[in-house]
Amino acid sequence: MALIPWKSREAWSDPFRELEQIQNTMNRLFDVSLGRHTGKELMAWDTEWDPAVDVYDSKDAIVVKADLPGVNKEDIDISVLNDTLVIKGEKKQEKEVKEKGSIRSERFYGSFQRAITLPGGVDTGKVTAAYKNGVLELALPKKEDAKPKQIKVDVK
Repeated sequence: MALIPWKSREAWSDPFRELEQIQNTMNRLFDVSLGRHTGKELMAWDTEWDPAVDVYDSKDAIVVKADLPGVNKEDIDISVLNDTLVIKGEKKQEKEVKEKGSIRSERFYGSFQRAITLPGGVDTGKVTAAYKNGVLELALPKKEDAKPKQIKVDVK
């Protein structure tokens, strides 16, 4: 025999209440599994974060753009070792808020590090970097022998 949990009259009068509870439960599951953390959970996650990165392969260079909002350019360290580009640094928290009026804190603080494997043929001695409006842009020029060459074919 199956037991049905007791519900008050109000619960029976609103047929969408159970659907709303199911939706809230699913939202909590997705928040945890997709890395969206809120409230007290965030304290365990605020020591390291990964900035979003775009990598483009243009004709003359490999271009890397990294979103580093709120990071001072002095706190960014860029290095190339063999065929690996490493971007690391730290986003410092401006002021710690420990007031009861704080409802939500979703911004990440702390150290970060991204390692990106580069294709062979990058001239590491000519890398340029620009940092504007929280976006770091690196241009890693290709060596002459790594650039694509066009060969014409004669049709006879």
